Amino acid sequence: MKSASPRALSTAGPRIVAGVRIGVLLLALYPVVIAQSSGERWVGTWSSSEVGRPQAPSSQPAQGPPPFMRNECPAGPPPGSGFMHFTNQTLRQIVHASIGGSRVRVVLSNAYGTAPLTVGAAHVALREANAAIQPGSARPLMFSGKPTFTIPPGAIAYSDAVNLTIPQMTDVAIDLYLPGTTNTTAPVTMHTGAFQTNYVSETGNHAGAAKLPVVATTQNWFVIYRLEVSSSDATGGLVTYGDSITDGTRSTPDTNNRWPDQLVRRMLTQPNPLRIGVMNAGIAGNRVLSDGAFQVGINALARFEHNVLTQPGVTHVVFMEGINDIGMARENPTPTAEDIVAGHKQIINRAHLRGLKIYGATLTPFYGAAYYSDVGEQKRRAVNEWIRTSHAYDGVIDFDKATRDPNDPKRLLAAFDSCDHLHPSDAGYKAMADAVDLTLFKNEQPPKGTSRSAK
Repeated sequence: MKSASPRALSTAGPRIVAGVRIGVLLLALYPVVIAQSSGERWVGTWSSSEVGRPQAPSSQPAQGPPPFMRNECPAGPPPGSGFMHFTNQTLRQIVHASIGGSRVRVVLSNAYGTAPLTVGAAHVALREANAAIQPGSARPLMFSGKPTFTIPPGAIAYSDAVNLTIPQMTDVAIDLYLPGTTNTTAPVTMHTGAFQTNYVSETGNHAGAAKLPVVATTQNWFVIYRLEVSSSDATGGLVTYGDSITDGTRSTPDTNNRWPDQLVRRMLTQPNPLRIGVMNAGIAGNRVLSDGAFQVGINALARFEHNVLTQPGVTHVVFMEGINDIGMARENPTPTAEDIVAGHKQIINRAHLRGLKIYGATLTPFYGAAYYSDVGEQKRRAVNEWIRTSHAYDGVIDFDKATRDPNDPKRLLAAFDSCDHLHPSDAGYKAMADAVDLTLFKNEQPPKGTSRSAK
C-alpha cells in the first residue's frame, strides 16, 4: 500500500494493462494443462504477483491532499531503485519455499512485456548464504528441452522438471542469465517490494556458479513468477490474495516475516504438520476495483484468474483487500462500502465455481495512516461487518480483531504498528498468522449456514 496518491500510468500503460488483462485470461488455462499432463502432482511452493514496469519512472509528481498524519518511518529505497536495468548479466534471485518436494520446476513471466524476452540460461539451487549456493545443488533448467528460451510478449514459460530435493521452509536460488538488455521501450515484468535481497552479476553468464560475482543487489524480483514442487504428501495449495499487508510491506527484509510466511511456520511445526503449498499473491497498493501506477498492479478482479485460480494445486484462498480502495478515496463517497462488498462477492463466486474454499479476512485498522479519513473508517467498519456476518465466505479470519488496540479499535495496537500506522510490524504479522484457525485448511465441509454463492 502507498500512503500517497499513485502516479498516473505512463503513456503506454493503459494499452499494456488492457493487453495483459486479455492475455492473462487466455494464457491462464495453459498451466492447468501442463500441471495435469505429466501424471505428477504439482503444487506451488512459492509465488509472487507480477506488475509491468515501464522503462523509466514517471516524471509526473504525485498528486493528492497532504498526509493525514506524518510518520517517522525509516527512509525506504532510493527513488528509481526499482528501475535497475540488466545488460548481458545474471540475476540470482532468492525465494523461500513453503513445502518441500523431490522435483522442481520454475515458471517465468513476460506477462507485461510487449517484446520477446530471451533467457540465455537458467539454474535452480539451494541457497547457502547471501549470494552463495550449496555445493552440488545447482541444476540447469531446460525449457522444452532447450537451455535457451525466448518468452513471447504476454506469455509465461515453464521450465522442464528437474530432480532436486527441496526441504520445507528453505531458501532457493533461481539464476537467470539475460543476454540482451532490459533498457528498451518494452515494460519489464517484475514484483516490486520483495523484502528479499537478490543479486546481480558482473557481465556474462554466471548461472549455476557457486559464488556469483556480484556487482549490485536489489529488493525486487524480476521475471520469476512461481516455484513448483512435485510433492506426494502435500494436502493442497493456499493462495493468499491481497495488497501490501499480504505482500509483507514493512516486514524485516531477508527474514520471511510476512504473515503468510509465519502461517507456514505454524502449519509445519504442528504435532501433525499441515503441508499446504502457500503462494503469496499480494501486491502493495493493489485495489479491488481500480488500477493505479504500474507498481500496484491491475485490480483484484482483473488478475484473479491468473494469480489465483490457475495456481497449481490450489484448494483454498484467503482474500484481504479493500483498504486501498477506501484510503485512496479519502473523503469521497465512492467507492462505497457496498461497491467494495460487490467486488468481494464477485471474487467469492468465481472461487466457488472452481470448487475452492475461500475465506474472508477483515481489514486491519489504519488510523494515523497518511490516507486515513473518518469517512474511510466508516467504510472499513461496514466492509468488516459484512465479512463477519454475511456468511458469503466459507469462513472468516478476523485480522482486525487480532491487531487492533482494544482501547481504541480504529488504531493498530502500538506493539503491532510498524511505524506508518497502516502496516503491521513483524510482531503484528505474527499476530495475524496466529489468528488463523488451521482447521480451515483440513478439507472439511463448509460450515453450516455458509452460502456457496455470494448473494
